[in-house]
Amino acid sequence: MLKVLKPGFFSTIQDLGRFGYRSMGVPVSGGMDALAVRKANLLLENQPNDAVMEITMTGPTLLFETPTYICLTGAEMAATLNNEPIKNHNVVQVKAGDILSYGKLESGFRSYLAVKGGFLTEEVLGSRSQYFPVTAGKKLLERNEISYFETKRYDALISDPILENHFNSNYLEVEKGPEFMILGDAQLAELFAQEFTVSEKNNRMAYQIAEKIVGHQHTIITSGTLPGTVQLTPGGKLLILMKDGQTTGGYPRILQLTEASICTLAQKRAGDTVQFKLV
Repeated sequence: MLKVLKPGFFSTIQDLGRFGYRSMGVPVSGGMDALAVRKANLLLENQPNDAVMEITMTGPTLLFETPTYICLTGAEMAATLNNEPIKNHNVVQVKAGDILSYGKLESGFRSYLAVKGGFLTEEVLGSRSQYFPVTAGKKLLERNEISYFETKRYDALISDPILENHFNSNYLEVEKGPEFMILGDAQLAELFAQEFTVSEKNNRMAYQIAEKIVGHQHTIITSGTLPGTVQLTPGGKLLILMKDGQTTGGYPRILQLTEASICTLAQKRAGDTVQFKLV
């Protein structure tokens, strides 16, 4: 069991997502940075879809009541185990009574904590991903306990020195969206020739861009959207849907982020800059 001593800013349990229910209006959800989720599970020799803890901006304080092994990926948050620093991409042995804490956010925005065998929260519609309108409770990480497998022995103590290189890029690779053809020359020039700033309005549902481009008067019937869909409002505002984003929308879908670019954007915070690159 894992006991939550302090919940942090916004921490949830996420796997790779909840699939097959978008026709009912249920978002995919899942880890915002799927690359970091997969890497943490890979290093622990877990299954790719095992549930991890997604930690945003400010980390929790956690007490391990049973032994296990852990791995951290994603954002660097000056994590310590019993006040001793631990690094990302290392498999670390944890004993009963050990306390994991997080300090200053050093790089990125979302960190991931994986345990050997994954977290064993309740499955809802085939996924452990926390999405508040579907899963129980308004907050996941309160002062409660979370189950995981007790691990007494694990011989494959491994680490990965490769850095999270998608953190260092501000390029977001995009493909043409269904309504890309409505864009005029001025809009295309603005989209691909300048850097954009992530606004303070960013969360698991969507990232808004601070700058506007030339608007439009094009209307569409409400149509399907995906994580990574870039919508353009009539007033020229750009909205990028993320993992908890709605499944349909009425704004033109001008671009679509690649999966890797969703991971890159998930590690950006307000004030960071990004630039679209058509592939």
